[in-house]
Amino acid sequence: MLTVTDDQGYHMDDLDIADKILGLLIGGHDTASVAITFVIFYLAELPHIYNMVYEEQMEIVRSKASGELLNWDDIQKMKYSWNVACEVMRLIPPLQGGFREAIQNFTYAGFFVPKGWKLYWNAYSTHRNCEHFSEPEKFDPTRFEGNGPAPYTYVPFGGGPRMCPGKEYARLEILVFMYNLVKRFKWEKVLPKENIIVNPLPTPSKGLPIRLIPHHL
Repeated sequence: MLTVTDDQGYHMDDLDIADKILGLLIGGHDTASVAITFVIFYLAELPHIYNMVYEEQMEIVRSKASGELLNWDDIQKMKYSWNVACEVMRLIPPLQGGFREAIQNFTYAGFFVPKGWKLYWNAYSTHRNCEHFSEPEKFDPTRFEGNGPAPYTYVPFGGGPRMCPGKEYARLEILVFMYNLVKRFKWEKVLPKENIIVNPLPTPSKGLPIRLIPHHL
């Protein structure tokens, strides 16, 4: 960003660089940390889901030699854990949506939208559309078994040619975190009724304090 120039040889100014850095911080850090936060949030509330994640992760632990680190094949075995993370992101999408530009005239729900208009797509309401998700408020990781949801009904990473390029990195980050946490601890929320706020990403209002319970106790 500091050295690149446009077709006329001009560098980005300070505001452009700051804007890009903020975008990378939000896209590369904040979104994944929100997903991980709410994995912890829901696994504390749903012990039967936690137990299934724990069993999957412990199968991987038992297959490894002492001190052996995770490898790519291990990540591919975490199918249920990833389904849980996907259901977390369905209910609490880290990004609430995004803007796009209409590339042609079209009509939707009786409204005419001209080419060039800016449109906002909303992940939160899309993920709770009962036409695509039965009992949309229910936490159900089995929604992601087999082929999973229909295209463009589940969009925490967007969709189409503008889909988030960091999707696979986020999957790796979230699953490695789940593995290292779940194999060591159970936990419970200190504030069972803690509210969720959005500012601008969803977050527990008090920071989600938890009480860790080591497995060896």
